[in-house]
Amino acid sequence: MDRIWTIALAIACVLASAAAQICFKTGVSGRFLQNQLSAGIGPAFLFHAVLSPWVMGGLLLYVLSVLAWLVVLGRADVSYAYPFVSLGFVVTALYGYFVLNEPMMPARIGGIALIMAGVWMVSRS
Repeated sequence: MDRIWTIALAIACVLASAAAQICFKTGVSGRFLQNQLSAGIGPAFLFHAVLSPWVMGGLLLYVLSVLAWLVVLGRADVSYAYPFVSLGFVVTALYGYFVLNEPMMPARIGGIALIMAGVWMVSRS
């Protein structure tokens, strides 16, 4: 039961971290910020991006995921726990494809399949 709880917490950490990335993307994708970025106004872009509620929410999610990740690392070997982090690539790629209409080429699909297979193999060890 302890191992299942650790895996569940690791997956929750990954999902929170992926959600943070999605919040960051949302927070910096507005027209105002994109205009500043394309105009080469780096400091102004960063200032306004950090003040975005989406970016602040993403930072909060990151902090929460790090705190929970410390518990995972306290319960599992790092070589067992860390491969779960790669599931964040899967979650964000799927979000990009289904929600943001980003392209999903065969090589990316193959890479995602390899990541999932690797995490499954590690979780079984």
